[in-house]
Amino acid sequence: MAEVMTKGVLLALLAAVLGVGSAAYAEEVGDFVLPSSKAASLENCVEPTEYMRRNHFELIRHQRDETVYGGIRGSDHGISGCVSCHVAYDDSGSPVEINAEGQFCRSCHAYASVEMNCFDCHATVPRGEAWNHEVAAAHAHLTGSAPVGPTAAER
Repeated sequence: MAEVMTKGVLLALLAAVLGVGSAAYAEEVGDFVLPSSKAASLENCVEPTEYMRRNHFELIRHQRDETVYGGIRGSDHGISGCVSCHVAYDDSGSPVEINAEGQFCRSCHAYASVEMNCFDCHATVPRGEAWNHEVAAAHAHLTGSAPVGPTAAER
């Protein structure tokens, strides 16, 4: 009987520790937004924070397909919008690459043990919409799409 009680107490302690660990995890995840980023001054991302933590890759992948196959750019869910909002700035006011050690994307992906290959192709600091069009034109032969011209705002 004493052995059963001991196991029960140990299981209760284990459950309590895991519960506290979950709360600490939630706090740590929120700490990835860097104070010098635009995101630090906002209450939410383009979608609620919890939704973005779990589903941002699906939104980015969907927008990728819309852009590559449909030529649709400028959505709230495009990766260039993520970079421009979440990028941090150094003491001289220059943007720090978002996938550099200690930066938003890399920190969260390392914490979650998830490989990040977005920036094999995408800019790691804000470069503006014109840069996106240059890259799209340079890679048009890969997708079979026509080069995309400047947006109305860029003309």
